[in-house]
Amino acid sequence: MMQQIYPQVQHPFQFELNKDMHIAAAHYIPHEDAGKCQKVHGHTYFVNITIAGDELDESGFLVNFASLKKLIHNRFDHSLLNEHTDLFSDKDSNYFPTTEGVARAIYEVIQKDLNTKENKPKCVQVFVRETPTSYVVFRPKNKEEQV
Repeated sequence: MMQQIYPQVQHPFQFELNKDMHIAAAHYIPHEDAGKCQKVHGHTYFVNITIAGDELDESGFLVNFASLKKLIHNRFDHSLLNEHTDLFSDKDSNYFPTTEGVARAIYEVIQKDLNTKENKPKCVQVFVRETPTSYVVFRPKNKEEQV
């Protein structure tokens, strides 16, 4: 069992859920400043997704945990992240599959799905640990998306 303490995000919602998962994936960073990371290599990413909202769905969930795992784990686990060209690019540094880029991509996939739900939950934070000593927290900048 994974037990970690994550940075807290302030939000105005009544409910908050967190989903932890591991994703084993490979990537490379297509830039000369990436050093050894220019070569294909892998990580076991530890991901925590924070979703908040005021309304539960007809099943009594803010979001079903299994649906989050299906969206993220099933999509990225045991894959080469660079091949997810709908989310990552080898040309635009804003979309390289760095830890920052992975966190943002996970947010985008989740929020796109949440936008289809009647109870309109919001993804307020994505935490991605790439190594035991390095992690990134992504929070959407546009406060309008969170309210």
